[in-house]
Amino acid sequence: MAGSLALAAADSQLGDGRPIHWPLVVHLGSRAFAHHVLWAGVGALCVAWLGLGLGLGLPDRWPPRRLLGAGALWALPLALAPALFSNDMYSYLAQGDLLRLGVDPYHHGPDALLGLHQARMAHAVSPFWRHTPAPYGPLFVGLGALVSGLVGSHLALGVVLMRVLELPGFVLLAVFVPRLARRLGADPGRAVWLAVISPLALIELVGGGHNDALLAGMLVAGVSLALDRRPLAAIAVCTLAGMVKLPAGIAVVMILACWWRDARAGAPAATRAGRARAARGLGSGLLVAVGVTAAVGVITGVGWHWVTPALLSTPARVHLAITPGTAAGWSLHALLGPSAGAMEAALGAVAFAVAVAVSLWLLVRVRYERLVPYLGVVLLASVLGGPATWPWYLAWALVLLAVCPRPQRSPALPVVMIASVFVIGPGGTLTLPIEDSPSVLAVYGLAAIALLWAYGRGRGRGSGAPWLGLPRGLRTRPRRLEVAR
Repeated sequence: MAGSLALAAADSQLGDGRPIHWPLVVHLGSRAFAHHVLWAGVGALCVAWLGLGLGLGLPDRWPPRRLLGAGALWALPLALAPALFSNDMYSYLAQGDLLRLGVDPYHHGPDALLGLHQARMAHAVSPFWRHTPAPYGPLFVGLGALVSGLVGSHLALGVVLMRVLELPGFVLLAVFVPRLARRLGADPGRAVWLAVISPLALIELVGGGHNDALLAGMLVAGVSLALDRRPLAAIAVCTLAGMVKLPAGIAVVMILACWWRDARAGAPAATRAGRARAARGLGSGLLVAVGVTAAVGVITGVGWHWVTPALLSTPARVHLAITPGTAAGWSLHALLGPSAGAMEAALGAVAFAVAVAVSLWLLVRVRYERLVPYLGVVLLASVLGGPATWPWYLAWALVLLAVCPRPQRSPALPVVMIASVFVIGPGGTLTLPIEDSPSVLAVYGLAAIALLWAYGRGRGRGSGAPWLGLPRGLRTRPRRLEVAR
């Protein structure tokens, strides 16, 4: 709690006036001293979180409910502070304001507000993103329009309400993460510790107010419904998650694949009957996905206009040393001297191709029994193979891997959770300059070697899903009892 309070107090001073004046500011002296207090608060929060993790192995370990209570207390000061380590919430508000005023946010950037007497809202957005159309789905932009209509020019209130908008995502995580962990034979307390109250969740999702909390919560809920053999409801929920951010649509595809295979395997007679049953299920699932998408488009008033190249091209505007393709491109540029831009583009395309290949390989093998870990790996591949690897994107995959038995026991997840909050500084700037790309690439190389070693070790033990910790033959529902007459 001391770390959380120190972090919020320092951020109130550092964030005041950048870009808005915060109503409650704690003055700690010079800005340099406030910076030290802020990072000390981050460190204290991480140490406290690790302390809870060590306590999970004790006889009187913390149950999930107590862990959630501790996390809620730690999150409260961060929820009332200015935007932490990111100004994305001002972009959310501006894009919602465009929609509210009848301007298409998928073809106009927040700078269009300057001509609509909303200069204060437009100037709050980072100049780098001020001319960029919305890269988010219509569900989230529509919710942003509701918030902007409520707050008007009171941007501080808008920041708080945008965090309230993320609250349903955390509620879904708190409900479904321990449930999924129990179902897969993992420790529910450890799953909550990793997925819901980690430094990544508290600092980047609560403090930063990123909409990835809403996406992650709906993903976990949708996957849980799929394992309950309620595929239509699962597809509807995951489609709504895709209406927040498009990558969540990957879950819809994998659930459809699981349903199709389950329907064919459960056919009572010939293969022909299996194909027909699978086709009916696939058609119903696609109809639900399209219907939910169309309904959201009609309700928000954007129709299908939101499907634009900006959804994928906007993240590519940034060049981050922590993005594998960028790190590899700039490392080769430093070693061999070719154009950094050309090398980044080429190796970024290679990273994307590898991510697609991994996704397709898992897609053709996915079953309900493997849906959670396979979807987690596919989402992780999409983040690492994409144009920008922002730390909060990792939440999509890590909340799913945290409920799997072996990954949640790996030291890799806590390391990633902690490292993710130290690579972004106040204001959303990367603490690692592009010149550090060779060092970042070396870390990725070591991680890849460790992953391959764990994979080989898992195959040697004969597990059904190497390194994921799911034993061969694990079922997500009991077999139906057959009684002969």
